[in-house]
Amino acid sequence: MSALPSQPPAPVRRLGLYDTWWTVCAAALAACLALAACTWMSLHLHTDATLHTAALFVHLASLILGFGAVLVADYYALLWLTGRCTLPDTLTAAARLHLPIWTGLAGLVASGVLLHPDLGSALTRTKLALILVLTVNGLQAGLLNRRTAQHPAGSPLGPRLLTWGAATALTSQVCWWGAVLIGFLNSRR
Repeated sequence: MSALPSQPPAPVRRLGLYDTWWTVCAAALAACLALAACTWMSLHLHTDATLHTAALFVHLASLILGFGAVLVADYYALLWLTGRCTLPDTLTAAARLHLPIWTGLAGLVASGVLLHPDLGSALTRTKLALILVLTVNGLQAGLLNRRTAQHPAGSPLGPRLLTWGAATALTSQVCWWGAVLIGFLNSRR
């Protein structure tokens, strides 16, 4: 009697960043540690005028890249809310914009280290808090995007997902605009 051929085992899927709250919390903890390290480094690095100018250019270019991508993602959300775009199109656009958003944010943090932030200033400390909230909000936004994409096609989103999405977008806008305003005010001193 011959044995039936066995099926090869299904490939094991790796746990991704946006798969669970645990992975998002672990990434948020890593981001907090990285921001703390960057803050510490900013106290100990001394740059000359040329490097300061280059860091300022990178800072502004990163702002354009990151914040611009956030504005495009929110624009797609508004298109969906007004019925001018489908939810899958909106989610696809948001997913594609994660790379420029994170690249811009990373560029802002890295270049900010070289810009001699005045950590004794309440405004600067507020800006750092906004950046931390922005980073954690961005991490949980990836999980929101994944959960929304798993929602049954054609059925309206429930109030929980809609509220989560609105709170995420509002937090993002407040943090980005707040950090930009504080950066502008600090540049005038």
